[in-house]
Amino acid sequence: MVETRRRILVVEDDESISLGLASALEHAGFEVRTCESGEEALAALPGWPADVVILDIMLPGIDGIAVLKRLKARDPDLPVILLTAKGSESDRVAGLDAGADDYVPKPFSVLELVARVRARLRALPETRPLPDRFAFGDVEVDLRRRVLVRGGREERLTTHEAGVLGYLIARRGRDVTREELLENVWGYAPTMQTRTVDNQILKLRKKIERRPADPRHIITVHGVGYRFEA
Repeated sequence: MVETRRRILVVEDDESISLGLASALEHAGFEVRTCESGEEALAALPGWPADVVILDIMLPGIDGIAVLKRLKARDPDLPVILLTAKGSESDRVAGLDAGADDYVPKPFSVLELVARVRARLRALPETRPLPDRFAFGDVEVDLRRRVLVRGGREERLTTHEAGVLGYLIARRGRDVTREELLENVWGYAPTMQTRTVDNQILKLRKKIERRPADPRHIITVHGVGYRFEA
């Protein structure tokens, strides 16, 4: 299986720090996106789910603590590493009380920060918690009830459609093989040769994609399988 690069969102308004961090993280093998403000980060994350967020406390507009609280309200398990002013104990305490997973005082060692990112990733579970309801694009899906709503129109999902979609959503941003889906959704031996998975994907795309032939959410990973992108 081809390994998907883990995503790191850097929220920092100092361009020199932001560019330096992005360069170091990309060199370490991560996919990186940068934002200059909290508002930009909060708007970006639904469509670009990150595995770790590096968040500066001192930001224009919404400050880092307020952004942290909103991030944790959306996803309590999203690891957030705060960048704080050197010697500012009050910032560190406020950040940890608000749910930060770690903090790094400025000025900092880029190598140490990359190591802390790797440590946070090692602590992550294999899959993200899967809520009963999940929204992406113009779609809202209730996996427990197996109901999908797009553009105000409600459609039922079959048991296998809901199983495939739920499995992909729980691993969003990562490549999933057909063998994994066969084994975990259908209970088939992963060595079986079947187009069952591909047929289910085609049916799902017709229900959730605006242009099923050019999908935005269930992406084909050639030679591997599929990947879900919100």
